[in-house]
Amino acid sequence: MKRKLILLAVMMATAPLAMAEGRKQGLMDIYQQAQAADSTWAAAKSAHAAIQEKLVQGRALTLPTVTFNANAQESNTDITYKGSKANPFSGGVQNFGSFSYSVSANHPLYHRQNDAQYEQSKIQVAQGEDVLNAARLDLMVRTSTAYFEVLLAQDKIDLLVAQKAATVRQLEQAKANFDVGTATITDVHEAQAKYDLLIAQEIAAMNDLEIRLRSIQAITGQAPEKLASAKEQLNVVIPQPQSMEGWVEIAEQQSPPLKIQQQAVQLANQEVERAHAGHYPTVDLVASVTDTRSNGGTNGIGSDLRDFTIGIKMEVPLYQGGSISSKEREAVSNQLKAQDDLELARRTADLNTRQAYLNVASAVAQVKAYEQALISSLSSLDSTSLGYEVGVRTSVDVLNAQQQYYSAKRDLLEARYTWMTSVIKLGMNESGASN
Repeated sequence: MKRKLILLAVMMATAPLAMAEGRKQGLMDIYQQAQAADSTWAAAKSAHAAIQEKLVQGRALTLPTVTFNANAQESNTDITYKGSKANPFSGGVQNFGSFSYSVSANHPLYHRQNDAQYEQSKIQVAQGEDVLNAARLDLMVRTSTAYFEVLLAQDKIDLLVAQKAATVRQLEQAKANFDVGTATITDVHEAQAKYDLLIAQEIAAMNDLEIRLRSIQAITGQAPEKLASAKEQLNVVIPQPQSMEGWVEIAEQQSPPLKIQQQAVQLANQEVERAHAGHYPTVDLVASVTDTRSNGGTNGIGSDLRDFTIGIKMEVPLYQGGSISSKEREAVSNQLKAQDDLELARRTADLNTRQAYLNVASAVAQVKAYEQALISSLSSLDSTSLGYEVGVRTSVDVLNAQQQYYSAKRDLLEARYTWMTSVIKLGMNESGASN
């Protein structure tokens, strides 16, 4: 349960700012909208509801069945009797009707196939829970990834706007210095070229933001409002356990795809049992009540008949054209395939977990490195700006220092969002998340 909170902790990283920034939506808000509107998640819930009926259907195989039948008919006959003159029946045209109904019941006493199928239905229901959990985690990852991509796109625009403002100041200063003869026209052209480049980059960034917003709309069904940014101060660390092998062990115990495949093996085992049970006899308790009434007949006599029967019925499969043995061989082959698929799922879970862990570790290291790079870039920008003022640095040097500073800020933001997304993906190896 502690590790499940990792996912929610990352998702809540935007909640305080969402409340502080008024109408801005946090990740939790977007996730709740996705739960209500995402088509993939809705399909998963419908499939989960459908799979629940497997248990009812499996149990029904072990319970009695009761059938009611009714029949009414009207007959018109024309009969001539030949032979003995002592025949007591008169021939000719006759009209008569009959009506009958019956109630029959069948209770399985011994059906190994039905028992195996009932066990399969229990496994299918349990498997459906893990499939739903996997879909829930997938929704969480898709939502958070789309959300962080929007935040990064927004932050890139904000950085470009700030860099553009700084470049405008540099351009104005270069023009002023050129007018008084303390700078060359090259400084003006360099600043103007940098400004024009930033305009082009801003247009591309705004287009990228619009695309990212539509990615969220595809999940939630509505275009998002202004989104809340992540907190500035994040505890960027490797979540517990802080060892790769510890996370691999969790994945092998709780990974939803792995659990789904383990249940597929159990289903295959029961299918072998069900196929083999085709060789065994079946025993049923049968009973019926019949009431038949007729007001005439070909012999001119009507009748009322009431009948009640009860007994034991046994069927022994002697020869079915080889189909039972064939189905059993098929089930055994599918059982071997399911076991191979399980091993593949285990290896895939291990690989994905190791990759996710390394991505988290790499993101942690990158965040720390970019934090230091940002400090160094700011110091370099301050020193270069001061050097430009005293005439030992050129405007090109200032523009390059500005570029380095804003690139460091952008890289730091990107590394922080990468860390949050990587932590969520690492947490996917748990058994599920809260509704």
